[in-house]
Amino acid sequence: MTIHREGYKSIAIGALAFAFINLCSFYFISAHEFWLSGLIFLVTLAVLLFLVSFFRVPARRLSTGKDLVICPADGKVVVIEEIIDEEYFRDKRLQISIFMSPANVHQNRNPIGGEVVYSMYHKGKYLVAWHPKSSTENERHSVVIRNGHNEILVKQIAGAMARRIVNYLSIGQKVEQSAEMGFIKFGSRVDVLLPIGTTVDVQLNQVVQGGVTVLATLK
Repeated sequence: MTIHREGYKSIAIGALAFAFINLCSFYFISAHEFWLSGLIFLVTLAVLLFLVSFFRVPARRLSTGKDLVICPADGKVVVIEEIIDEEYFRDKRLQISIFMSPANVHQNRNPIGGEVVYSMYHKGKYLVAWHPKSSTENERHSVVIRNGHNEILVKQIAGAMARRIVNYLSIGQKVEQSAEMGFIKFGSRVDVLLPIGTTVDVQLNQVVQGGVTVLATLK
């Protein structure tokens, strides 16, 4: 396991805050209320460990396949439905949405390999990530990857806690399947828009792993 580069600054600030709080606690509190000083230490240590855990990047054997759509994020499948995409395709698409809790790995990966033909950041609201309107009203970053005649749209969507979406792709870039696409800080959601008729290989409420779980099979 490694720590994602997006977490270096946050973890450094967290470590400094941990040290400062506990030094003050030890100096001003421990002599009179040792139990309280110990409680402060345990609580702040738990927060720091959670922060480190949030930015973890576990070692994995990544999945690939020419006709496969690989899950772009860790989390739970919360939506499988047909929708009308108003942003790029402007027609009917199959949407699969993955909810990412704060405990999940938050690195995002490319569901297919190919060329990036669309990349757009949208300012927006911070509705809870499982809200139906979060796909179109929340802060989000959309990218479209083209491989042959297939185009897949992936939306990184901010949730109620998330305030920063990072996307590393640019138009014209050639990307590899399951390679890193970006990162979302704290609770969030990722939508994948697929062609109608795509075979879905996951079920509602299924727990999935980014870069590992096969989300769907293209025809």
